[in-house]
Amino acid sequence: MPPQTLPARAGKWLWTCRAGFEPHLYEELAWAGAEPRLLGEALVESEGQQGLAPAFARQGSRVVASFQQESLETLTTAVAQAVNALPPSSPLVLQAFTPDTPRGNALAAQAEALREAVRGLVPAGRLLEDADRAREAGARLVSLCMAPGVTVLGVVHAREALSLAPGGRRRMKRAGESPSRAAMKLEEALDGLPFEPARGDVCVDLGAAPGGWTQRLVARGARVIAVDPARLMPELASNSRVRHVQESAFAFAPEEPVDWLFCDMAWRPLEVAQLLAKWGRRGWASHLVANIKLPMKDKNPLLLRVRHTLTEDGGWKGLTVRQLYHDRDEVTVTAHRR
Repeated sequence: MPPQTLPARAGKWLWTCRAGFEPHLYEELAWAGAEPRLLGEALVESEGQQGLAPAFARQGSRVVASFQQESLETLTTAVAQAVNALPPSSPLVLQAFTPDTPRGNALAAQAEALREAVRGLVPAGRLLEDADRAREAGARLVSLCMAPGVTVLGVVHAREALSLAPGGRRRMKRAGESPSRAAMKLEEALDGLPFEPARGDVCVDLGAAPGGWTQRLVARGARVIAVDPARLMPELASNSRVRHVQESAFAFAPEEPVDWLFCDMAWRPLEVAQLLAKWGRRGWASHLVANIKLPMKDKNPLLLRVRHTLTEDGGWKGLTVRQLYHDRDEVTVTAHRR
């Protein structure tokens, strides 16, 4: 790790990741031939490639410029000039974030102050305030990454962005009496999809207990077959839209195809991938959202095998593999059958 954050080079790509996962993101980019360079905690630089979507990256953007540590006034002027020089071909969403580390998070207030100051120097007509509309509006995300000693200005088209959240840090709120962090993992996964379970859709939740994912699916109006030998929360066990099947996920087979397959089991990753592949191969579900636990070592080789199992053995299409903000030593996969 460099003793202090290195400035990113214009024209390269800046990737953010979960702290401690820099080696895995670096290895992933190296395998893709993207010539990575470690800049500092939670930050990796690389060459840009069409369609590059690293599993361990939270967000990526093309570097416009890097600025060394300067006063807020000087930095504001320099950043605003660079932002205003961007081609006026589409609206801009101005965002600020810091590396997700203790040293980085200490700069959060300064980063937001910089964003507000720059915002005041950019013509209002060029800015789109609602980031959630960025993709449909054809906007570009303009990010200000403030790290210790360095501020990097980057840009990425919203339709190509890994996330619409600043730095890919999509914080989901813990809803009501959700039993665990699992509910927030599901909310973040669904937030990144172009659609989600609709009222009346039939979902299977493998490894459901105590019911974090089932709870959120029922709240959307879906009907859920919750599969787990363990008990569900009482409120779910008595819910008319929940059918609890108390058996192993590996033994369960649906009576007829369902709309969605969900899975968040603390089980060996390749065995889970083989189970999900069986569901795809037999056409038991149309859409997949699953959480895959990662080993302590050899994470990238494991993910290669998981991808192959799901696509080649299972026939799942449109596979995405991402370590989301609420994921820890795990990744979230999504896919569909048609």
